[in-house]
Amino acid sequence: MSKLPKKHQFIDFSDYGRPIAKIIAKSLKNTSFTPVDVTLAFVISGLIAVYFIIVGYYWAAAFFLILKSILDAADGELARMKETPSFTGRFLDSVSDILLNLIIFFTLCLLTDHHFLLAFVAFFGLQLQGTLYNYYYVILRNRFNGDMTSRIFEDKTPLALPGEKQKNVNILFFLYKTFYGIFDKIIYALDRNASKGKTFPNWLMSLISTFGLGFQLLIISVLLVLGLKQMIIPFFIAYSGLIFVFISIRRVFY
Repeated sequence: MSKLPKKHQFIDFSDYGRPIAKIIAKSLKNTSFTPVDVTLAFVISGLIAVYFIIVGYYWAAAFFLILKSILDAADGELARMKETPSFTGRFLDSVSDILLNLIIFFTLCLLTDHHFLLAFVAFFGLQLQGTLYNYYYVILRNRFNGDMTSRIFEDKTPLALPGEKQKNVNILFFLYKTFYGIFDKIIYALDRNASKGKTFPNWLMSLISTFGLGFQLLIISVLLVLGLKQMIIPFFIAYSGLIFVFISIRRVFY
């Protein structure tokens, strides 16, 4: 099941792992494995990737980063196939992503001669990129009655859905707001009227999808296997400049 009606589906460059993710989800549909289990599996995959970055096995690191991206899509697919959407899974996914991203950039900082502040700026920029993409994407999904477990404004704790505990939702939402609150506020301040504007064209969403975590992990993987780990931190600092380009296009034309 797509998150958007067919007319508004766009080429998502960060979602290259979706076909394999659907196969994984389908194979797990009639098993006891839950979407949360798959989320935990992508956390393990990400940590294994970090280990291989540390020991210098960059092809292996790239493999597990891509696997992490695929599993990141598979947990949502499994939730839709089993018809078990949950805020627990939604917030656990996001919290796991940001912690893994922080670990990856901290590791790269230790392995290169970049100052810690540069690594932090790169990490901060990467998170802003992903936040902008998710902000626009969720607006589309809400506008066209797509997947509704994500909200345009995560400003209050949601009520638990059937099958999940409110306590778990409360804890994970608190962690989500702690980690993502600053990024949400910055992107909203830069484009607070996005939800009131025209429907974003598919070509613009495709360009912005390069800010998605899947594509970001692909870029990191490519730079690693090319022996350019020194370029990863500067790249994401520079790439963050496109945030203002995309927001300007949206504000002027849509």
